[in-house]
Amino acid sequence: MSLQEQIIAELRVKPEINVEEEVRKRVNFLKEYVLKSGTKGLLIAISGGIDSAVATALCKQATDELTEEKGEEYKTLGVFQPYGEQVDIAHSYAVAKAFDLKYTVETNIEEAVNEIALEVEHGFKSLGAPRHMTPQGKGNVKARTRMVVQYALSFEMNLLVVGTDHASEAITGFYTKWGDGAVDITPLTSLNKRQVRQIAAYVGVPQEVLDKAPTAGLWEGQTDEKELGITYDDNSDYLEGKEINAEAREKLEAAYLRTAHKRNAIPGI
Repeated sequence: MSLQEQIIAELRVKPEINVEEEVRKRVNFLKEYVLKSGTKGLLIAISGGIDSAVATALCKQATDELTEEKGEEYKTLGVFQPYGEQVDIAHSYAVAKAFDLKYTVETNIEEAVNEIALEVEHGFKSLGAPRHMTPQGKGNVKARTRMVVQYALSFEMNLLVVGTDHASEAITGFYTKWGDGAVDITPLTSLNKRQVRQIAAYVGVPQEVLDKAPTAGLWEGQTDEKELGITYDDNSDYLEGKEINAEAREKLEAAYLRTAHKRNAIPGI
């Protein structure tokens, strides 16, 4: 078995999907997990990007169906988490409106992140090597701070924290360990980015979200494809078992091997 075949098997990506069937399967998955967990619904951080928009649609459908079937309220809480002023925050609100979320909250993480960064920089100074955190290091703090807030809300409201990670991120390890990768349930796991986009169009994600360049939004000017040096078309083609150019293939496979620690259980002895 080739490395490509191993990766596809591990990440469980299909070469093509029936969108309607995939939506039904993933909504059922969310409903069953909520009922087994004894919680009262789902929490989804709405970033303004396509992945969280699709997850929001699935969550809202799941909790609406549970409310109707069980005769008691199950809720989807949408959380907006800007760092200071987020230029595309309107896209987050547009997603919440598109899927008629009754419950939303905005929690600005800027002050908390800056305090953590300041303490880290005090640590550098005490080590005799004073410097500022790198944009990448501070970006990881942002991702992890967002999860601290999400879990505080979910605990108090008895909700499950939903993640948006999918196979196109998993193959490259393009998420923050114990940040956006630290969640209770991931309904997009076995989809590649192309398939996420197919579902987005089907469920009615706002056009301005469909059209925007994918970005984690952790520092100014960051986009996924620029940072990775790989297009999502090549990424998705690879995960569908197609041949791609040698340079993109090498980058994908190297990233997969380099980031195995993010996908594996914590080692111990």
